[in-house]
Amino acid sequence: MTTTIALAGKGGVGKTTIAGMVIKYLSQTQSGAILAIDADPSSNLNMVLGLDLDWTVGDIREDMLAQVQKSLLQSGAAMGTIQGGMSKQDYLDYEVRSSLTEGERFDLIAMGRPEGAGCYCAVNHNLREVVDSISKSYRYVVIDNEAGMEHLSRRTTRDVDHLLIVSDPTQRGITTAERIKGMISGLDINVEQVHLILNRVMGDLPVLLSERVAQLGINFLGTVPANNALMEFEFSGRPLVELGDESPVYQSVAAMMASILA
Repeated sequence: MTTTIALAGKGGVGKTTIAGMVIKYLSQTQSGAILAIDADPSSNLNMVLGLDLDWTVGDIREDMLAQVQKSLLQSGAAMGTIQGGMSKQDYLDYEVRSSLTEGERFDLIAMGRPEGAGCYCAVNHNLREVVDSISKSYRYVVIDNEAGMEHLSRRTTRDVDHLLIVSDPTQRGITTAERIKGMISGLDINVEQVHLILNRVMGDLPVLLSERVAQLGINFLGTVPANNALMEFEFSGRPLVELGDESPVYQSVAAMMASILA
């Protein structure tokens, strides 16, 4: 059985950092393979994980559509074809599996750039089926999502076991977290459990923020401290999964994951 963990939150709150710590925890403490899905075009989950990234699902989608359009111009075929007579579904399946970056304990699929002009409904449906088929082979799937929740069901049809909403320790950030929670009911997928994480917290959480968090009706997992050692990794480009187990950042996330996966 596959356990799916998704992360959401407004831009700049450190979702990708938390995703990296979640993957580090799973790789060190849990059995079974892990698939990381970078569903945020602006994030760099591959850098956090120390993996190369040459080809994204967005690149594959655009390349396939370019081939179809070329065949339409050359042959006038109603539906267009892929070079070599391959079906679109088989082409997407082959290319997405080829684009998967393999690590020692975790693999990565990057969704890449969003759709351009035109209708992408059919190809996006096919891509969801391919990604979901690949996901079934993994014990854990971790999805680093875009800033909002509205695109999650366009990336996968998988139900989400744990949604981690990441916020900075500000009233505005918590308000955004509340709005993200409100979007869940409009998704085409089920979200089993919703959790809140406050990232980059300096010292104790102010009373007013604690009261605001208590009003949300979201399971509050806890806080992740601001950390200078983590910033040094960020500045140097060193993969965050190499952060030591003694790091307060890793220890905080590890304790949260242990509590929800127990």
